[in-house]
Amino acid sequence: MIRRTIRDLHDDEVRGKRALVRVDFNVPLDDDLEITDDTRIRAALPTIEYLLERGASVVLLSHLGRPKGKPELRYSLQPVSRRLAELLPSRSVQFVESTDSDEAVQATHRLKPGQLLVLENTRFLGGEETNDERLSRSLAELGDLFVNDAFGAAHRAHASTAGVAEYLHPAVAGLLMERELQYLAGALDAPTRPFIAVLGGSKISGKIDVMEALLPKVDQLLVGGAMACTFFRAMGLETGRSLVEEDRVKMAADLMEKAGGKIILPVDAMVAPSMDAAAVTQAHVVVREAIPADQAMLDIGPASMAQYAALLADARTVLWNGPMGVFEQPPYDAGTLGVARAMAEATRRGAVTIVGGGDSAAAITQAGLADRVSHVSTGGGASLEFLEGKPLPGVEALDMAEVG
Repeated sequence: MIRRTIRDLHDDEVRGKRALVRVDFNVPLDDDLEITDDTRIRAALPTIEYLLERGASVVLLSHLGRPKGKPELRYSLQPVSRRLAELLPSRSVQFVESTDSDEAVQATHRLKPGQLLVLENTRFLGGEETNDERLSRSLAELGDLFVNDAFGAAHRAHASTAGVAEYLHPAVAGLLMERELQYLAGALDAPTRPFIAVLGGSKISGKIDVMEALLPKVDQLLVGGAMACTFFRAMGLETGRSLVEEDRVKMAADLMEKAGGKIILPVDAMVAPSMDAAAVTQAHVVVREAIPADQAMLDIGPASMAQYAALLADARTVLWNGPMGVFEQPPYDAGTLGVARAMAEATRRGAVTIVGGGDSAAAITQAGLADRVSHVSTGGGASLEFLEGKPLPGVEALDMAEVG
């Protein structure tokens, strides 16, 4: 179902109004409370600028970390406010150390068109994660219209993502939310074929619903990461010290039978006795039928990567979610970086390529290739739930678009 976006707003719905915008500024901070990666802040800038240029004042809501319903200094959004001011040097950016308060409401009314206000962490509020009705109504007092641009939090039915939209209208999607939904829905509903999904990560249990949802839609599903070992066990292969979910082995066997040959598994593996730095010198490649009993698969091997790259080269739609190995630790990053390069090459050849957030987004950024794919999702959990076919509360709460 298509939702209204800020592009659909009439001039009288924006000009001179307070736009309450839910963003995802859940950024990493170091021990000195300095931001180490401002990607999520930058991702929200197009929506913020669009509203400011149309004559609105902008009030920003976001969570940061997991402060458990009470203020904690290390989770304050003040560093985020300072970074936003650096990114928008021509704009007035203010910060208020509260959210659900008369002080915050008054601050929103003092804003002039073209000015921004960052309010304190929504998770400092006890009713945020329970979608408390009183809090939702209170948050609705902070604006004249509601914009949800926090796709990364759209799968949470929180007061600042879904509850507030019950009491504040118009309630529309921002440009980032719109882009996320267009790419993910496009891949699922009308993909240009061949459509290939690449799934990795450590556990099949975290991806089982995604696999079952994607299998009827994709032409091939390439598997990597430790989750491949659960499939290997289902095939009767030795998996050594590799991570295997014993309670999911039958499920893996059933999936392969149901897939009818669509599931492509690694043909070789990079193995080592452990992930300890000292064991790196013992890392070597074996075929999947020869994983030693005293070693673990820590990455897909070069033959697997070559096969996957060849398949991706011919794809017209590619969706990638999950690393191929322990990509944070060389040399077990080769498979993941190989997929990142293959995604960039597929894009160059004209494919629509989507990276599904989380570790995959971190990996393609690490490879310096984030700008050479069609779309990098900002929401790991949200993108997974969308791919599983689950409704996202933060999207469902928005106004429906007019049709015709």
